[in-house]
Amino acid sequence: MLADRPAPVEPRREAVSTAPAAAPRLAPRAGQRSEALIQAIVALGSDYRYGGASHADGFDCSGLVAHVYRTALGVELPRTVLEQSTAGEAIDPADLAPGDLVFYNTLNRPWSHVGIYLGEGKFIHAPRTGALVRTENMRSNYWVRRFDGARRIASTKSAL
Repeated sequence: MLADRPAPVEPRREAVSTAPAAAPRLAPRAGQRSEALIQAIVALGSDYRYGGASHADGFDCSGLVAHVYRTALGVELPRTVLEQSTAGEAIDPADLAPGDLVFYNTLNRPWSHVGIYLGEGKFIHAPRTGALVRTENMRSNYWVRRFDGARRIASTKSAL
């Protein structure tokens, strides 16, 4: 019976500025994280293209991340790696969960490359000109030496 159901609880909203109210920020649920991972995996084998942010045009690393989060979670991330490195919440590498962003120093400057953590020490990324979107083992010496940090991005989609 409907009368036996508890009243729905409104999500807590934070009013911080006078800007138009944004949707509440929620931690992505397992289903949402799965959708983000599916979107990332669909991009496997896509061409790398500097400035690219679509399957049709190819992807660069930050374009791949922005595309996946926009498509799967409805989250508009900044376009550059450096800007993405300040989005969301910094997390300890020991707390990595699938869908988290992982950042690397690949151009002799910190926060110059980004990928999406898949789980079990693997991440997906768009590596460089002439290469395809692929997965990597983040425990390999190359990636361990270049690791800058990780971030978790909240979702704006409501938990259904």
